[in-house]
Amino acid sequence: MSALKSNLLLLLAAAIWGLAFVAQRVGMEHIGPFAFNGIRFALGSLSLLPLILHYRHKPQRVPGSGSKEAVRAGILAGLILFAGASLQQIGLIYTTAGKAAFITCLYIVLVPILGIFLKHYVSITTWLSSMLALAGLYLLCVKENFSISYGDLLELVGALFWSVHILLIDHYANRVDVLKLSLFQFITCGLLSLGTAFCLETITSEGLTGALLPILYGGIFSVGIAYTLQVVGQKYSPPSHAAIILSMETVFATIGGFLLLNERLGFKELIGCALMLAGMLLTQLQSMRSSTAVAAEEADGQAG
Repeated sequence: MSALKSNLLLLLAAAIWGLAFVAQRVGMEHIGPFAFNGIRFALGSLSLLPLILHYRHKPQRVPGSGSKEAVRAGILAGLILFAGASLQQIGLIYTTAGKAAFITCLYIVLVPILGIFLKHYVSITTWLSSMLALAGLYLLCVKENFSISYGDLLELVGALFWSVHILLIDHYANRVDVLKLSLFQFITCGLLSLGTAFCLETITSEGLTGALLPILYGGIFSVGIAYTLQVVGQKYSPPSHAAIILSMETVFATIGGFLLLNERLGFKELIGCALMLAGMLLTQLQSMRSSTAVAAEEADGQAG
């Protein structure tokens, strides 16, 4: 597969994820956030089963890994995923799809900063990216009386959980079977969401019928298809390139909110979005340069 085709697959995944913010908002007009997430991740779990069955007779892709390790990692990732997804879903009740996407994607900047606690090196470019993103966040979310809306605050706290989730997945990616990890994290998140929904929300057949299309989109397309597109696309695209393309979900969410939900952003909020996007892309461009430099050094070493 060519680099162009893989990049197009990643762009399609970003579009699906961006429009999922719209589907999540529409779905909650009929059912509660926990019920929506519970059914969504249950469908996502089912959508992974064909892939897992396809690979079940093939040698383990991670030598020395076993199902028990994948289950443990999946449950731990599912707990964090439940926290992040719940905060995101509840926050969407009180904020727009576009703003929620931009705030959520702060994880691109937060991940390297949180990496400090894991003794990861943080470059000057990353700090500059963080300041750009922070300035953008201020313009996007903070009101004239220096307050932040409830929905935006939930999305911001959720971004911290998404950052921890990414670091956790990075830790286990080369240690366990990622498909099994994904399956068990979806199952864990789905069960916790459904359990909470039965305790706190009223689920009716009318509500489920009204939210059917958003649920199907969020479960099958956002979780199942987009995940597969990401896996296939990243086989032929460097991680730094992939991250830049996938961060475009924020743009698709804003466009989708504008076209489908009639959401509007003011001039100050648009400037905030632009600064946040600049910070996100600057971080990934730095990663791209670092990856290129490492590849060049390895090539020189092999040539020598």
